[in-house]
This record gives sequence, C-alpha cells and structure tokens, in this order.
Amino acid sequence: MASTYTPLGIEKMATGENAGTWGTKTNTNLEIIEQISGGYKVQTLNTDGTGANTTTLTESDGSTGATVATRVIIFGAVSAQAITGNKIVTFPVGVENFYLIKNSTSGAYTVQLKAASGSGATVTWATDDKGWKLLYFDGVATNTGVYDTGFSTTDGDVTLTGTQTLTNKTLTSPAIGTSILDTNGLELALITATGSAVNEFTIANAAAGAGPTLSATGNESNVDINLNPKGSGVLKSGTAAIKIAGTETMYVPATAMYAATTNGAEATQTELTAGNPELKAFAFDTSTAESVQFNVCFPKSWDEGTVTYQTYWSASSTNTGTGGFKLSGVSIASDVDYDTSFGTAVANTALAASGTQDDLMVNAVSGAVTIASAAVTTNTIFKLERNVATDTNTGDLRLVGCKIFYTTNAANDA
Repeated sequence: MASTYTPLGIEKMATGENAGTWGTKTNTNLEIIEQISGGYKVQTLNTDGTGANTTTLTESDGSTGATVATRVIIFGAVSAQAITGNKIVTFPVGVENFYLIKNSTSGAYTVQLKAASGSGATVTWATDDKGWKLLYFDGVATNTGVYDTGFSTTDGDVTLTGTQTLTNKTLTSPAIGTSILDTNGLELALITATGSAVNEFTIANAAAGAGPTLSATGNESNVDINLNPKGSGVLKSGTAAIKIAGTETMYVPATAMYAATTNGAEATQTELTAGNPELKAFAFDTSTAESVQFNVCFPKSWDEGTVTYQTYWSASSTNTGTGGFKLSGVSIASDVDYDTSFGTAVANTALAASGTQDDLMVNAVSGAVTIASAAVTTNTIFKLERNVATDTNTGDLRLVGCKIFYTTNAANDA
C-alpha cells in the first residue's frame, strides 16, 4: 500500500512502505509540523504582466517549504510589494488550520483570500488595510471557508503602536497623554497635567427638556471655571460674545453734573446752527480752577479698586492751546457724613485743540485715580476741575461729559 498525505503535506506512511527511509521521512514530517506550528514565509503575489491576478498556493506532499504549511504568512514583501490591481490568493480545498497573515502590498487595491474551488466564505483586505489578520480555514473538503476571527491590527483590535477606531468600548479611568486628535489626525484638544491636582471638570448629559452640564468639581468647596481666550479673542455663546467681569464703562453727561458752590463752572447751552445738535455743557474758565461734581453708585460687582477717566469737551474759540482736567473721588457709606475730603486728584494728559471752534476733543484715558474710602454699597462723589496750572488754551473749555472706567470681579451683583 502506498503512502498518503494530509492536506498540509505530512506523509502518512502505510505498513510495509518506505523500508530504510522511515527516519528521513519522519524527520521531514517533523519539520513540516514545525513550520505549521510557527513557520514564517513571504509570499509574493502574481504580477507577471499577463493580466493574471490570482496567486495559487498548493501543498507540497512530503516536503518542506510550502506556503500553506507555515503559520505566519506575509502577502507581498517584507517592505511592501507594489501591486497594480486587485489580487486573489487561493488555498487548497480541505485545509483545516489557522494562520496569522499580513497584507504587505502597496497601492489602493484589495487582496482577497479564498479556497481554490467552491463557494465558501472568503476574507478581503480593503484598499487601505495593510495589517495583520488571524484567519481560520474550516477544512470542509468540497467547500473550504475562510473566516476572519476578529483579530486585526487595522480593524478589530488594539495594538500599542497601531491606529485603531474603538467602537462601543468602555474606558474606565484612562490616562490620556498631551493631546486628543480628530479623525484627520489634527489636534482637537491639548491636555496639560497639573501636579497634585485636586479640582477637575465633570460633564453630565441630560434628559429631554434639560441641557447637558459642565461642572467644576473637586476637593475644595468653591471652585471656579476658567475659560481663557487667546490674544484678542473673546468668549462666545453661539456667535455672540459673553459679557465677563473686567473693565466696564460709565458715561456721565454734563446734564448729570452740578457746579461746585465755590469756583463752580458755568452751566451753558449753546445753539450752533438752528436744528443741529446743541451743546449742553459746563464752561470752564481759562484762569480759575473751576469745577463740577457728580455722584454715582458703582455696581456690587465693582472690585473697589482704582478708576480711570476720559473727558469730552469743545473749545469755545479757534485757539489751539491744550485743555486738560483733574478728577478726584470719595465713597460715602451708610451712616457716614458726606462732609468728607476727596481723594488725591489725578490729571489727564492735556490735549491740543484742533483750532476749529466747536470741534469735539477727547482726551486720552487718564492714569489710575484712587477713590477715598472706596467700597461697594456706597455713594461715590467725583470732583472734576479744569487743570489751568498746565493747560494753555486761552478760551473756555465746554465740558460735555466724562467716561469713568472701572473693573468688575464678579459675575453679577448678587
């Protein structure tokens, strides 16, 4: 009786056969088994130029070296074989085994693995799939099927250095590096670690009718959320900028002011051209340091710090001399006498008039003015006087208003 062979080429020696060659044949069988257990082979795919796109793999009865008798197979080349079309690789019908196979081709073409005949299941590497797959051949004699076990370095499984898409996976307390990338590999968010951090964000979704929540949480009782735009950027909700604590502006027109009893400026109303804007102003003399006063109540969100100011005035003549002012203030709390001294007056930079009568002149913003007894929940009185000691305009300055700039440090006045 003649010897027979398994689908992977191992010789099954019949009784009475191979006298004197049992040792050699047994050694060959052991080498084949070793290949099947962990052998490695690179299989170049058919690119013979004749249009044939199929590479046919066969067993080699009683000898080593057959691709189908190795556990690990690379299709193409170690460093990638360029292919010019979709390729098919066929395995012998009846092979029952599992393989670790890599598609190592280059070019936007598929590689399909199937049995040499029959209509069993097949496995196809997509055009962009150049990774490893763990495959099982069911060995059905007339209709061998090839099945993907789900292990894939480009599709189904996570590797240390590979790029994979995770779907329906739960990550419990993952440690993320310095950035999160979008699907194009571009930076979506950067992460900076803080040593001994105790505060963090908590994000919660919401049921119908409610909005999701971003909360500050942590070990401390009171925790801010800091959102910092870059450069001149602003914080927005939708397309609208969000108002945040910081510099605020308060405009006080001359109509809200009153002349000081001693050396007070003269209240005037000047008609320029009938029907055009009229100037409701205070006229400040050229030589006497005349003044006006006005009082305001700052919001509770005021930081109780210094303020700056900007004066708006018009020259009463064509003189081009400079005009400037000084501002001082004092805050009066409940149960405190109004008969209190102002803080130190601060002058703004004098501005040269344009030389055209009735032109609006706007001084630069002043330096910091310290308000005496500054506090929230007070009434603050300001004194504004012409700085005749330094300005040079020879006509009256007609003050039409003053801007006060102050700083808030709370979200609202609660």
